[in-house]
Amino acid sequence: MANPMKVRAVVDGDAVQVKALMSHVMETGRRTNDKGETIPAHFIQQVTVTHNGRVVLSAQWGTSVSANPFLSFRFRGGTKGETVKVTWVDSKGDSRTDEATIT
Repeated sequence: MANPMKVRAVVDGDAVQVKALMSHVMETGRRTNDKGETIPAHFIQQVTVTHNGRVVLSAQWGTSVSANPFLSFRFRGGTKGETVKVTWVDSKGDSRTDEATIT
C-alpha cells in the first residue's frame, strides 16, 4: 500500500481550502534505468475528493504530473468538524484514500 497522503482542509472565508501532498513515483514509462531498460509507466490516473458524500473535485491525470504531486483547491459548503476524503487510483490499479477534518 502507498504511503499516507498529507491532507489539510481549512475554512478560509466562505470556502474550504484543501491541500494534499501525495506520495507516488509518477513514472512516465519513458525513462530508463542504469541498464538501459525502460522503467514501466506507473502514475496516478484518477483523483477524487468528496465532502459529505458529494464529489467536490474529480481529476484525470497523466504522465506529465510530477512525482509526489501536490494538489490545492477550494470548494464551498464545508464547515468546521466535517470530513474531506481524497482518493487516487493509479495505472496499476493501486489506490489510496485519506481524510482530513475541516478546521
